[in-house]
Amino acid sequence: MTPPIGKYSNTARLMAGLSLVLVVMLPCTASAQSAGVDPQAVALLQTATDFLAAQQSFSVETRNTLEAVLTTGQKLEFDVAASLSIARPNRLRADRRGEHVDQVFYYDGTTLTLFNPDDGYFAAVAAPPTIEAMLDYAREKLDIVTPAGDIVYEDAFSILMEDVTTAFVVGTGVVDGVRCNHLAFRNPDTDWQIWIQDGGQPLIRKMVITSVDVAGAPDFSVVFTSWDLEPAFGDGFFTFVPPAEAMKIDFLPKTCQTVAR
Repeated sequence: MTPPIGKYSNTARLMAGLSLVLVVMLPCTASAQSAGVDPQAVALLQTATDFLAAQQSFSVETRNTLEAVLTTGQKLEFDVAASLSIARPNRLRADRRGEHVDQVFYYDGTTLTLFNPDDGYFAAVAAPPTIEAMLDYAREKLDIVTPAGDIVYEDAFSILMEDVTTAFVVGTGVVDGVRCNHLAFRNPDTDWQIWIQDGGQPLIRKMVITSVDVAGAPDFSVVFTSWDLEPAFGDGFFTFVPPAEAMKIDFLPKTCQTVAR
C-alpha cells in the first residue's frame, strides 16, 4: 500500500536531505578522529577552562535541551533557558525558565536559596563560603546541580578530563555565527562534545553530553550565548529577599529531590 503522500514525502525528503549532509560530513569527521587522547584536544580544552577560571566575574545566557527516552524508545526534548552570573570567590546566581521549571538559584557566600516565582515557595540553607564548596554541597547533600555547573569550577579542566579515554579534534564549526574548535571526548559513562570559540577569547559556546550508559543514550545540550566578562551586578543581586507572599519550605532529602539542570 502506498503511504499517504503528504505524511510520508515530507519525512522522506527530510531524511534524504540529512543523508546527503552526512555523506559530505562523515569522511571529514572520521578522518579527524585519532585513537586515544589527542594532546591538541586536551590543550584546547585546558586553554578554555583556564581562561574562564581567570575571570573574576562573568555572566552568560544558556539554552539547554534535555532528552528523555520513553519505554517505547521514543525520545522527547525539553528546553530550558537559563542565565548564569558569577562573582568569584563566593557569589553565584542562576535563573531557569522552561516548560516545567521556573526557578532562581541564589548564593551570596553564606546562604543557598532556591526560589520558585510561579508558586512563591522558597527553600534556604546555610552554605559553605566558596562557589566550589557550595556546588559540591548542593550536589552531594541536596542533589541539586546548577546549569553548566562543571565549567564554573576553577579546576574545571581536571573535572572534565576525569576518566577520559578518548579525545580528538573534530574540526572547526560555527555556533550562533561564531567560529569554534569542535572537540570530542569519551569516558566510560558519557560521550561529550564541546565547541570552543577560536581566537583570543576561547569561550565555551556549546556542549553536548550523551549518556551512553542509559537506555536510548539521551543527550543533554547547552548553547552558551551573550557572554559578558565585565558585568555590572547591582546591590543585592546575589541575595534573595523573599516577597511578602513568599512561603518558606525545607529542601527535600537527597533521595527524593529532583535534580535541577
